[in-house]
Parts: sequence; C-alpha cells; structure tokens
Amino acid sequence: SLVVLFGATAGAYGAKLGSDERELILLVWQVVDLHSKKVGTLHKSLVKADNLDLTDQCREVSGLTPEGLSKAEPLDRVLQQFSQLVSSDLKVLGRSSYTLCSDGQLLIRQVLHPETSKKNFLLSDCFYSFYDLRKEFHACYPSSATVKDQTIKNMAEYLGLGTDEAEEDFGVWQVKTMVAIIFSMLSESCNHVFTEPETVKYKYETGPCSKSETVDSETVIRARGLPWQSSDQDIARFFKGLNIAKGGVALCLNAQGRRNGEALVRFVNSEQRDLALERHKHHMGSRYIEVYKATGEEFLKIAGGTSNEVAQFLSKENQVIIRMRGLPFTATQEDVLGFLGPECPVTGGKEGLLFVKYPDGRPTGDAFVLFSCEEYAQNALKKHKEILGKRYIELFRSTAAEVQQVVLNRYMSTPLIPTLPTPIIPVIPPPYTIATGSIRDCVRLRGLPYTAGIDDILEFMGDATGDIKPHGVHMVLNQQGRPSGDAFIQMKSADKAFMVAQKCHKKMMKDRYVEVFQCSGEEMNFVLMGGTLNRSGLSPPPCKLPCLSPPAYAAFQTAAVIPAEAALYQPQALLPTTRTPQASAAAPPTVTYYPAQAAQLYMNYTAYYPSPPVSPTTVGYIAAPPGAVAAAATATHTPILPQPGALVRMQGLPYNTGMKEILSFFQGYQYAPDDYNGLIQLSDQARSVLQAPKEWVCL
Repeated sequence: SLVVLFGATAGAYGAKLGSDERELILLVWQVVDLHSKKVGTLHKSLVKADNLDLTDQCREVSGLTPEGLSKAEPLDRVLQQFSQLVSSDLKVLGRSSYTLCSDGQLLIRQVLHPETSKKNFLLSDCFYSFYDLRKEFHACYPSSATVKDQTIKNMAEYLGLGTDEAEEDFGVWQVKTMVAIIFSMLSESCNHVFTEPETVKYKYETGPCSKSETVDSETVIRARGLPWQSSDQDIARFFKGLNIAKGGVALCLNAQGRRNGEALVRFVNSEQRDLALERHKHHMGSRYIEVYKATGEEFLKIAGGTSNEVAQFLSKENQVIIRMRGLPFTATQEDVLGFLGPECPVTGGKEGLLFVKYPDGRPTGDAFVLFSCEEYAQNALKKHKEILGKRYIELFRSTAAEVQQVVLNRYMSTPLIPTLPTPIIPVIPPPYTIATGSIRDCVRLRGLPYTAGIDDILEFMGDATGDIKPHGVHMVLNQQGRPSGDAFIQMKSADKAFMVAQKCHKKMMKDRYVEVFQCSGEEMNFVLMGGTLNRSGLSPPPCKLPCLSPPAYAAFQTAAVIPAEAALYQPQALLPTTRTPQASAAAPPTVTYYPAQAAQLYMNYTAYYPSPPVSPTTVGYIAAPPGAVAAAATATHTPILPQPGALVRMQGLPYNTGMKEILSFFQGYQYAPDDYNGLIQLSDQARSVLQAPKEWVCL
C-alpha cells in the first residue's frame, strides 16, 4: 500500500518549499491499495506552528489564516494522529504495511526531517523511506517533462485527467490528483511497479577517507559560520533529511589546529547536494550558516589521509571520537586511561588512543580517543577541564576527518610556524591589496559595539554585503589590541559606498547606533597605518612623522640558508647567513623605519570577507613603501645572527613592555649592536601560533 502525502508550510510553495525554514501548517493524506486499487479515507489536518505569521503567497495559495491555525494541534500531535489513522485505514483495506508517496523530495527531506530535528522529537520509521511520484512518473512516461520540471498539474495534463483545482480545498485536490495519476500508472497499458523507494539515512556514518579516493565535485558543499564547538554529528543534524556520504563531514582547522568555523560536507549524489544548497542561511541554534558549492579537491585536501597509524586508529567503525587537548608532554597511555576512569572505557584500551606528535617526535599535548557508544563519550566530556598532573584538560567531540587533518596535514607535514613572523622592517607584500587613491569607494563604520564581530557587521550591512570587495572588511584595533569601535569596508564602486552610507547611517547595532561615512581608499589606508581621520582632516601615521634618531633595520634577504637554530621558520623570507668581518667593513644600505612601539600601537586587524565570522585573520605590522622594498631586495645586507645559538625567545612579557625595559632586563649581557637590530617583535599571527600573549625575539 501507498500513503499519498501532501503538505504545505507557512512560507514558500512549490520548488522553494522548505528553503525559508518556515514551519509545516498542513498535512493531507490518503491510503491507496495498489493491488485492489481501493482507497481509504482522505484526511486533512492543520498544524499549529510556533510562528503563525503567514507569507502573502501562503495566504493566497492555501486560503489559510492565522486564526484558523491557532486552533490546530502542534506537529507532534498531528504526526501521532497520522500514524493512528493510517493504521485504521490499512486494517479496513486488509493491509498491514505501507510506504509514503509524495510529490517530489521537498516535503520529506526539506520540511519534515529538519523541523522535527529542531523540535527534538523523532519521526517514525515510515518517514525514512518514500516514493517520489515525479521520478516514478518519469520512469513510466519517459517522454514527459524532466523530473525537475514536473508538477502535479503537469502530470495530470499529460495524462489528460480532467480535474478542476478550484473545486477542491487546497491540499485535497493535490492528493486526489496524485491518486488518479497513480491509478493511471497502474493501468494495463503501463503496468508500473513501485520497487525502489527513496531512503533517508537514520544517522551519519563516520569513516576515514583516502587521498587516492575520487570525489565528485558535484557532491560537495562548504558550510561557513559554524559554532566552533560543532561536531560532525551537529553538522549532520543541520542537514537532517539529506544523505551525507560515509565520513563525509570534514571540519576545517586553522594553522593552530583549531576549528575555524567551516566544514566541507560530501553528499551521496548531486541531487542531495543541490538540496543542501537550499539551506543557505538556515540556522544552527542562533547562528545562520552559509552554504556554498565546493570541489572534490578541497574535500580531499581536508579529509584525505594515507598514514597507516591513522588508518588503523580509524578502522574501528561507528565509534565516537573525543579530542583531548592540553595533555602534559610527559603523559602516557596509562595516564590518559586513568584520567578517563572506568566509567568511560576506551575502545580497545591503548589501541583506542592516538597521541599527536610533531615531525620530530615531540608530543603536542593533543590526543584522540575512541568510545564505543554515546554514553561513554558523554561521561568523558564531563571531565572537561579536570586536572591531569598540573594541567587542566580540554575535551571536545571530534571527527575522523579532524583526526586526519590534525595528525597528517598539520603536524606530520608542516612546520610549527608556517611563515616567518612579520617584523617591523620592509616585508613581502600580502597576497591581497588595500585600495588607494581618491575614489570614495569605501565606507567607515564608527561607534561599533566593542563586542561586535565580522558576522555582526555583515548582518548590519544587510543586502549590501554582496557589494563588498573580496578581502574588503577591515577592523581597527586600539593601542591595547582590542576593537576600537571603527571598521572600514571596501565596496565595489563609489555608488555602492554612497548607497550604504545613506542606508545604514545611524542604524542600530545591538544597543548602539553606528555612524557610516563614505571615504576613499587613501583615507582608509592612513587610519589602518596608524593615522587618524576626523573632522579636522587626516593626521599621518607615526611612520610618516619626523623622528630624531630612527633606528635602521636591515631588510631580510628573499633567499638564504636557514641556520640550524632557526629551522623553525619557512624559507619565504629567511635570516641571512652568519655575519663575517668582511661584511662589517662596507656599510650596507638600510631602510629607515619607525620603531617597534609605533607598529605595536597602531597595528591593523584585517578580516577577510567573506571568510567565516568566527575566524578573521590578523595581518601583521605596517608594510614599508614599495620603493624601500625594491631597494632592500637588490642590496647586500648585514647578517642578523652573529653566531649559531645567539637567538632567544622571551615569553610572558607585560603588554606595555618596550625596548627600554627589555634592554634593562638584559643589562650586563652583550646583545647585538647596530641600534637595537637584535630586537624583533613578533607579529600577531606568529604569536598565536606560539601561544604566548606577547613575545620578543632577541639576538
């Protein structure tokens, strides 16, 4: 038997059903006996939604009103009534089993499953298998319209069924017409057989992914704006109703091995991927999630792995993975098992533990643990921030893709610091450019709440976010490295900037109104480089002001041999070779630049749009003028390291520490001469990698 099912939401109708997250307000169904060609009673049930605000399209198409829906039953009660009434009708027809049949995929996959998941109640098993009438009709009548273009009305017209939609209530006509279409397909001329129903996976299956595996780019999406604590199961729940491939959730990590709010998700086919794209800006809790197309190469880059150790660890399927962070470097397997205790036994004992190590074998303080069931994993998570040795341990849910990414892609193949910390000397230009010139194609936001982040700014901008240039959102920090309440945004044109300034000026963000002014790229650059922009005009940044005795800094060579002690760094901009007596004979040209304190006080904080709101990128200090960079690149420079082993790193300094305090601290020791050349302040990017609040490197 089939149960022909039709439904409607309080929002979009037809091909956009479920794309706006609106709740179900109507269910209509009827039982059909395929053998005897008899039907049961037609049932129509209104559903009381939490939000009874109906769209104009919904009111016009359905004829329903909020007053009528307010007297209806909630969804969980309606689904209980559905099961009871279907069972009664089946008994009357002498049948016991049935399969749902709906007009397309949307009602089951995009409405019922997501809504019940958000409301935290389970659907009965019948909703995990159904027939798509459009696919069945196209299989029976290949010359008809494509599956994507099919509608109930088109199918009825193709068969010449004389039904008048205006004569019946909304939903009733649809179900009656669907039943008539099914009977036509069962006629002797067609003799169609319903054999292969659509299925919805009960749960997401974890598993490893090999780099040699072929991944179809038409099956992969990128989700942005995820809460940092989201697990693969949370992401699978967000896409509830859609079939994710085994091991198809890959959480993206930043350079420090922490989640950055993005994930790549692989579905079983392109049809499921297209349905996933319709969930763009649907909500996970209070956050909206952006969903975009991605490629198979991107997925393999994050999720793929080939390590035998990792493959063996992940070979035990359907295990819950927990990540432990902050372990003492001396911690052993016995220590970890003792910390977890008997209430959360690890699968396979020691075999269920995987310690993450650096390429040289040193422990990172991270480990992954396998548990056989959700109960054991929950018991383990209760130990979050408990003490092992003298350190508190953090525990998080994890995924197979995260295991591969952390163990293989990060620690096993890349150095600790991916790029040389940006000093206050001429640096290699970043991969993007900040606009210059007098064209007023930028806007300045002033008076932002200090808690405002990138996502708040994008929400504040509204529809104008589509007119922002790539890498075009820049937030300005104050002297303490905290948000100053200002931000600059590069728009695609001066007209767009003018429209934004007119539309958003003095618009409220949280509990504050924000001033929005149109400005030029030149004005923006002055502020980002430490100048001020006020009603009196521009005040130049410190690096443009006269300085009595500015120190001279030798620029880094673009190619050099790494000293053994400096193997921490990448070869993009390496330390020069060891200083020789001959090198000091001829004074090399140097680039005069403002000292570290100015750069520290006026560093800029640039967030890449449309990168996820939870992971803005901090850019280093002030870049030198292009002419200085060119001159420095062609010159022979004084080496920085006087001899091997002369480099030390200081951690835990007060935030207001300057060069004077550091030199006083080292009083009595001989440091590198040449106007404090030996003092290099680390960039914010390097500092986050080294996990220290503020550091200096001394030579």
